[in-house]
Amino acid sequence: MPTSRDWIDGARPRTLWTSVAPVLVGTAAAAQLGSFRPFHALLAVVVGLSLQIASNYANDYADGVRGTDVNRIGPSRLVASGRARPSAVKRAAVIASVIGGLAGAALSALSGQWWLLLVGAFAIVAAWAYTATSNPYGYKGWGEVMVWIFFGPVALLGTLVTQAGRITWWSVIAAASVGLYAVALLMVNNIRDLEGDLLAGKHTLAVRLGSVNTRRLFVAVVISPVIGAILIGLALPWAMIAALVALPAVLAAVTVAVGASGVALKPVFIGLGGIGMAYATLLAFGIAVS
Repeated sequence: MPTSRDWIDGARPRTLWTSVAPVLVGTAAAAQLGSFRPFHALLAVVVGLSLQIASNYANDYADGVRGTDVNRIGPSRLVASGRARPSAVKRAAVIASVIGGLAGAALSALSGQWWLLLVGAFAIVAAWAYTATSNPYGYKGWGEVMVWIFFGPVALLGTLVTQAGRITWWSVIAAASVGLYAVALLMVNNIRDLEGDLLAGKHTLAVRLGSVNTRRLFVAVVISPVIGAILIGLALPWAMIAALVALPAVLAAVTVAVGASGVALKPVFIGLGGIGMAYATLLAFGIAVS
């Protein structure tokens, strides 16, 4: 019988900042445009967290049933470790999906942006299709692309539209930049598990590109948001303070580039959580006060 601690670990709390970060920046962008709506922002956080947790549980269930997690190096999963029955983990994913769907429907109704219901439906399908289908896109190297889409443009610009009703060129750059740190987090996971995924037939981006090329791409992914902050600063000068994460971002990039692997990547994974959230916080502050 899984404990409450097991369920919390299964939700992967160290990754949940990726749902909060784009909502924070999107809300700051709305405030810059004079349209801050706190309840709308709260609903956006609920949507993001619920669907991310649903995806995490669905991934745990699917990989556990397939046996993909047997050779993984990272933290053990609920199903693969035997701490929870597959049916229970699948049920948790369904419950989280329903909560996210209801919050999304409420947000669409309050903002009058009914077309976002289609975006929400697509997000729910994507959360499950990552690994919990017969033809998962996460096994074909599309994980990073979908993570960028949903934790960048969809989450940030969706938050902005529900509060301000419009987007700006600098908010598009902010969305692209914030989403890249979520991508970097997944890349570290996939670099760490590259050999195990290869054995399990899971063709992640790291497996497809190979270790060397994936590490080179990681460097670009981690550094690009700093450039994004500088570009946003052309319109909103205070946004440039987000470039303060450049030093820790470079340290993470160098660590991965020189070949760190296995458990040696754990500090990078943890560090990316701090870098990504610090970037979003500084960027949000800079956008709001400029």
